[in-house]
Amino acid sequence: VCDTGDQQTTAAVLVKEPEAIIVEALKDVTSYEGEDAVFECSLSQETTRDAQWFLGDVPLQSNEMNEIRVEGTRQTLILRKVTLEDCGPISFKVGQHTSAA
Repeated sequence: VCDTGDQQTTAAVLVKEPEAIIVEALKDVTSYEGEDAVFECSLSQETTRDAQWFLGDVPLQSNEMNEIRVEGTRQTLILRKVTLEDCGPISFKVGQHTSAA
């Protein structure tokens, strides 16, 4: 705000988060039934934007079957005690960027 007494003007600052990109892509994983399968990728920066893991077209959340970890720029998905039904494409999306394995 700038106020001269008889006149006043205001302005605002808008700060946008830079777009994170995937700098280390997912790699294919082969596991035996009953073992855990671990998928990892790295981003160019830490981000508060929505990042999402998918098994096929199904979005994944952390629960007793899946663990999702975020440690700085590293994103990790652990599929616990995989079964044959877990076979399929895994993908990670952040913004408009996607990595798949």
